[in-house]
Amino acid sequence: MLGANQFDRDTGVLCRPFHGLARRVVFISRGLRPGLYAAGRFAAFTCTLVSNLCLPVAAQQSLKINTFDRARVLKAANQYLSEKPITVTASSSPRSVGGVHDFFSEADYWWPDPKDPNGPYIQRDGMSNPDNFVEHRRALMRLSVQVPALVAAWKLTKDNRYARAAASHLRAWFVDERTRMNPNLQYAQAIHGRTTGRATGIIDTIHLVEVARAIEVLKDSSALSMTELGTITQWFKDYLAWMTTSRNGIEERDAKNNHGTCWVMQVAAFAQFTGDQKLIEYCRERFKTVLVPNQIASDGSFPEELRRTKPYGYSLFNLEAMGTVCQILSTPADNLFTFETANGRGFRHAMEYMAPFIRDKKSWPLKPDVMYDQEWPMRQSSLLFAGMALNRPDYLDLWKKLPADSQVEEVVRNFFIRQPVLWIR
Repeated sequence: MLGANQFDRDTGVLCRPFHGLARRVVFISRGLRPGLYAAGRFAAFTCTLVSNLCLPVAAQQSLKINTFDRARVLKAANQYLSEKPITVTASSSPRSVGGVHDFFSEADYWWPDPKDPNGPYIQRDGMSNPDNFVEHRRALMRLSVQVPALVAAWKLTKDNRYARAAASHLRAWFVDERTRMNPNLQYAQAIHGRTTGRATGIIDTIHLVEVARAIEVLKDSSALSMTELGTITQWFKDYLAWMTTSRNGIEERDAKNNHGTCWVMQVAAFAQFTGDQKLIEYCRERFKTVLVPNQIASDGSFPEELRRTKPYGYSLFNLEAMGTVCQILSTPADNLFTFETANGRGFRHAMEYMAPFIRDKKSWPLKPDVMYDQEWPMRQSSLLFAGMALNRPDYLDLWKKLPADSQVEEVVRNFFIRQPVLWIR
């Protein structure tokens, strides 16, 4: 039995006492058994967990997220209180073959052919075409910025104005029959004259990862009814079914680069939200048997990202996705942060490769990215998650010094974990 605020060295969990009669069973999602640990007639111990991470005590004490980020969170949330929901039904493109509720986007790096302006588009890797339709993507990004900030503000203050505002966006996107989005990305990243939608388009819903996390936190408020929560949960179940069985979903799963990582990250996040343990275990195994051995080189780099025209940005992006996978799926018995293959490859090794280049970008050995090179790095969540999980204060110190927000659309698009208050206790 553990004493007050004791650290269980076997499980890596900091257990805290609470007094009074227990009203509900506390579920531990990182592999510990759900339950309460009795310590007397009117006391019990809970081994609780926010966002699936049992943190080393030293790491917990080195960074008080709620205090550190409070002013930033509330400033943003206060702005979003007055902003109304905008979903996919607010805009459309004549080039989409889908309906009004279908998400549509066009592939970034595809342009009109100068030799045949009305013919099929041609690719220019790393160069985004500003004339492509991206309004649905912008709306989804807007959702991913606003809802997590509002829920983080509610978590910090318990002011129900924030919870109600977040709930209004969730209803519009996932509940209201007039404005909701269909649970698939069949028409994402289309290419004019070539395809009406591609597997790579599934990466557009990385912005639902933190939204799903926010909904988990918002469950403790009264902003959404049980019926509404059930409808939202069913939306994510339906989207998971499409991601894991459709031709586009399977093709994206099998991608050899950051797209494959983001598939695992999304499926893990949505499976956690919906309680799909089978998919959670599948993602955990895929991380260990596919992502790590096939994407991380012996020096810790990501060869598939280094070969692109934006190697620095893509390396950071893949690191963020892998770090989020570790954050979601790690358990005391199966810690993905410390997992290594037989030849020593793992996420920790990838962090050790990139961290010096985050700290001193001038030491990056490759050419600058062809676009947005000056916008990176940001306050990378991989630094925070790894700093906490691996007890690396140097990562946490670096994380605190980097910019947390950007007004550059491309940065917002590729920087998808923005509210650590939702992920770290």
